[in-house]
Formats: sequence, structure tokens, C-alpha cells
Amino acid sequence: MILLFFICSASPVQAEPLVVSLLLSDSTPPYQQLSTAFNKALAASNAQVTIAEFQADENFKPGSDAKTDLVVAVGMKASELALAKFDGPVLCVMIPKASYEVLLEKRALRHAHQQTSAIFLDQPWDRQLNFIRAALPRHSTVGVLYSPYTPIALPRLPRGLSLNAKSIRSAETLFDALENILSNSDVLLVVPDNEIYSANNVRNILLTSYRHKVPLIGISQAYVNAGALGAIFSTPEQLAAQAAEMAVSFARNRQLPAPQHPASFSIALNQQVARSLGITLDTPETLREKMDQASERAR
Repeated sequence: MILLFFICSASPVQAEPLVVSLLLSDSTPPYQQLSTAFNKALAASNAQVTIAEFQADENFKPGSDAKTDLVVAVGMKASELALAKFDGPVLCVMIPKASYEVLLEKRALRHAHQQTSAIFLDQPWDRQLNFIRAALPRHSTVGVLYSPYTPIALPRLPRGLSLNAKSIRSAETLFDALENILSNSDVLLVVPDNEIYSANNVRNILLTSYRHKVPLIGISQAYVNAGALGAIFSTPEQLAAQAAEMAVSFARNRQLPAPQHPASFSIALNQQVARSLGITLDTPETLREKMDQASERAR
């Protein structure tokens, strides 16, 4: 356990400091970036908080050295461990919505009254579709591949877009299904699904979509670097700021807000891939303006 810092405030709202255990799935850069940003955001808030950082392993026992009021679990491994070993409030961060819902089903058998919430890794459907319409106004059929292990609630599409969704029953049928969906779609939209978009599959999926001249919309900067046309995603720093806001809210009323999608997001584009596909892309700033306008019209 590494005790990071203690933040004091003169505010009378909270008599005792909130004790937070920050549980990281591993020590790779995204988790360390979130940890650093989370600490900075809480320090800037002047909240009265004690933070202890842990790595997710079988020795994790929140509250073994001191009382723990809230566990902020970052990533899937940390979230699974926190919900299995801690009876108190847990905020899961940087996990897909579908995975969180599966964890809740398992957790309900053990801790029916436990407070839980989440900040999802995936972007809301309307944001993703607004991005596609803003970036690719002439592309009307959106292809989506997903596995039975990642149940997703397919959206109602806005006028002008249609959905070509296919569930992959086994790894052996993945690339046959991919060929089929690319032959009948204008754009392929990635969803967080490790059964399909595993490290072993992503390169081949990108190459196959490029060969079909179907742009792929990814879920991270890494996808864009690897050859996706573009992506909208939330950085560890953006997720950390939102997690800090939820922790401060919990410190005030001891209630976790409802699970939520990322409030802030970034846009990445691969102009070289766009040129190769004969696509002209606006700047990220212009695309964001178009997305904001579409959101306003939908309200």
C-alpha cells in the first residue's frame, strides 16, 4: 500500500476525511496516468480526503490497515476484485458498460445492498453516431460486430443511418462474418468486446476493413495509430477528473451518483488513412461543433 496524500479543508460540510482506496488493475501507463490525474483533481477540489493506492492482487484487503469509505476500482481486474472483497461502496472506472452489468449480476448474489456505480469506458451511442454523421456524411450503413459474451443494447438510429449488426458465435466464424458485414456496410464501428477485438485480431480486422475500403471507427488513440480512420474516446485524465467529482460528491452525502458514460471525450483522426480511402475529413474542432449541433437538435 502506498499512502499518497492527505488533503485538508476548512469547510465544515464534512467532519471526518473521506478514506478512498484507489485500486489499479496494473501499473501500465494508462492506470498510472489516471492515478496521477485523480490525485491532482482531488487536491484542486480542496476536498478532505485520504487516498491509499493499491495494485489489484489477491492480497488486496480494503480497510485492513485503516477504515475505507470508498473503493475506486480502475479497470476490469480491479473492479472484479473490489466487488468480490469489499462490502462497502465501489466506484468502477474505465470498464465497458456491458462488463459492469455482468459484474453487477454476480455481485447481487453476495451483496444485494452494496452501493456501486461506474464511469464507463465506452462512449454513449448517440455520441458515436453523431461522430460518424459528422465525419462521414455520405456513409449511411454502420456495421457492428459483437459476441454473445458482450451483450449490447443496439440503438435506435437517427434518420439517414441504418445498422448492420451481427453477433459472432465463435472465433472460427469471425473473419467470415467480418467479410460479410464489410460487404454490406459503409463504416465499421468498434465496440469494446475483447472476444472480437483482441490483441490477436485487431491488426487483421484493420487490414481487412482497409482492403474493403470501409473506414473503421475505433475506441482509442491506439486504434487510430494502427490504421483506424478515427475514434472518439476519453483519456485517463478525463476519466480521472470525472471520478474525482463523483468522489467529492460521495464525500458530501455518502451516496454514489448513478453509473454514467464519460462526460468529456477526445477526437483522433488518421488523415493518411482518409486520403488513401479518398475521404476528406474536417478538423477535430469542426467535427466537435457539428456533433454539438446534432445533440442540440435532438433535445
